[in-house]
Amino acid sequence: MAPGQITRIKRAERVGGKYQNPVPTSVGDWRTMFRIVGRYLSNKAEVTPKKPLGPFRTDVCVYETRPASGLRVTWMGHSTMLIEIDGARVLVDPVWDERAGPLTWAGPKRFFAPPLPLEELPRIDVVLLSHDHFDHLGAQTIPKLARLEAVGNARWVTALGVGSILAGLGVDSGRITELDWTDSVSVGGVEVLALPARHFSGRSLFNRFETLWASFVLAGPEHRVYYGADSGEWDGFAEIGRNYGPFDLTMLEIGAFDPMWADIHMGPDGAIRMFRAMGDAGLLMPIHWGLFNLALHGWRQPIERAFAAADATEDVKLWAPEPGLPTEVVCDEQLRSEWWR
Repeated sequence: MAPGQITRIKRAERVGGKYQNPVPTSVGDWRTMFRIVGRYLSNKAEVTPKKPLGPFRTDVCVYETRPASGLRVTWMGHSTMLIEIDGARVLVDPVWDERAGPLTWAGPKRFFAPPLPLEELPRIDVVLLSHDHFDHLGAQTIPKLARLEAVGNARWVTALGVGSILAGLGVDSGRITELDWTDSVSVGGVEVLALPARHFSGRSLFNRFETLWASFVLAGPEHRVYYGADSGEWDGFAEIGRNYGPFDLTMLEIGAFDPMWADIHMGPDGAIRMFRAMGDAGLLMPIHWGLFNLALHGWRQPIERAFAAADATEDVKLWAPEPGLPTEVVCDEQLRSEWWR
């Protein structure tokens, strides 16, 4: 860092018991909700698929062999994925729930069934949870996951305050590690480092900001992955790329975006901008799309715009696999599955 330059990457702050974003951020209020309802009633976009998607099915036999490249990702849709990095397996933001919400009978319903049944998961070393929102921390998923033999020795890694939610859902508190921003833990030879994100937390309208949210670096002996989780655009991305990269694979959200909440969801154009701000090294994996209707845009729009925005540059290489397909990450080799067309 240049002399006199102020770092954005530091430990989280709390004011009045509420965690603060790294930069001033608007997350909306009741007035935002009323405006959304008005637009929802007149919305003509295809927010959910008209035809059934899939079926997608993960071949679990693939996990019997380590990836030749040392890095393999199975994207389950939205932000749920299994990352195999330098011999360790990291399950990220697991949501096998039918709906992204507290209720089993109402709320955003998934577009396709989970490609891999929970009980068929291979051995997991780390269960990584970025924050407490229901589309990242499944209320029905966690209790089932906690009982699986394949997860019995896993370290559950999350942001400050989220551990009590996990323990309440049946996770052994002795296996939970909470991280502040800039904290890290090593599991199976891979360092898991928590970094700031521009978002918020809360599993209802009445407990926002009481737990922390985070992005993460996964650093193995041979590979580095950045998981951006949920975030709006901010200048910290440049510092993350400069100080913790370069990354073989950078995962940034592209879905659930809208100008009304641009501070907390960057969208596809923002993902391209932030990837370039990080130094545009390696590959960009679009996440947080294709599974739940969480906004007012068409369900295909995030990936369509991501493709178009990447094509408008000469330096952004996308990596967008098919759901449920264990896919090796090969250095600088683009992947553009069009399963969604």
